[in-house]
Amino acid sequence: MKKQIRHAWSTQATAWCLVILSMIVSAWPLAASAAAPQVRTQGPGFYRIMVGQFEVTALLDGTHPFPIDTVVEGVPKAEIARDLERDFLHAPVQGSINAFLINTGSKLILIDTGAGVLYGDCCGHMLTNLRAAGYQPAQVDEVLLTHLHKDHVGGIIANGAMVFPNAVVRVSQAEADYWLNPANKLTAPSFLSTFFDAAVASVAPYVASGRFKTFSGNTDLEPGIHTIALPGHTPGHTAYLVDSDAKDLLVWGDVIHVASIQLQNPAATVEYDTDAASAQRSRRYALNLAADRHYLVGAAHIAFPGLGHIRRNGMTYDWVPVNYEAAPAP
Repeated sequence: MKKQIRHAWSTQATAWCLVILSMIVSAWPLAASAAAPQVRTQGPGFYRIMVGQFEVTALLDGTHPFPIDTVVEGVPKAEIARDLERDFLHAPVQGSINAFLINTGSKLILIDTGAGVLYGDCCGHMLTNLRAAGYQPAQVDEVLLTHLHKDHVGGIIANGAMVFPNAVVRVSQAEADYWLNPANKLTAPSFLSTFFDAAVASVAPYVASGRFKTFSGNTDLEPGIHTIALPGHTPGHTAYLVDSDAKDLLVWGDVIHVASIQLQNPAATVEYDTDAASAQRSRRYALNLAADRHYLVGAAHIAFPGLGHIRRNGMTYDWVPVNYEAAPAP
């Protein structure tokens, strides 16, 4: 009898050991996979939306730490901190640099180009994202620049050569007159000195090949592509109104640098503005235009993809991002 009891106990113990061992072995792959290294990078930075019959692709050039508390002017630091905290942010804020590719069906038009190599490793990804979106630089017919600051013009060249060899580059005459004139560099704030150098170097190969053109004021560049002068941030700062089938997109460049602050206080300026008072007037005009006419907005420095609407809220404004669509339709 004792032998039988010992044998039964031994058999049961063995069974339990096998069960426990099986559990350990089955859990082992889970433990191993949990130790996989973190990736910490995003997927390709492009997002598509339809504006009437035009396909619009937002392209991310990158994000960079924006020292809001030192760059924004006309706002007490306590108010800056409060506005950022309300949006769960703190300085420096990672600011997006966005460009917008418009496929009209007959032309491929790029609005702004990012910083290229001018902002270091954080940025310069616009070209990679353009290719990821299914296009090639040689397919671009026109490049429209909102202004000639580094983070908008830097992407048109690489190693001194044209990135878009078949494109005409366009900018307002007032913008070209200011940044391409070396005399203006002598009287501008010293921190803008490299901006003049970058503008001249970036457009040089297009000028040499006869592919650099200017326009004046508010005008029609192409069917469905119109310019709106919004001076202040720079002398010739320009927005582009894109329209197709009664649908509109306002690509407004640097009307807004910090949405958390400037939508609450449109009078807030940045130290890069060449004429702060004009920048304030242009910002209020663009915000009211977008809100009153329900324009879709393409914003260079609102979080990628930088596409949304402006909603008036008394004397302030709200940003309403576009609703995500996996398969955008007109």
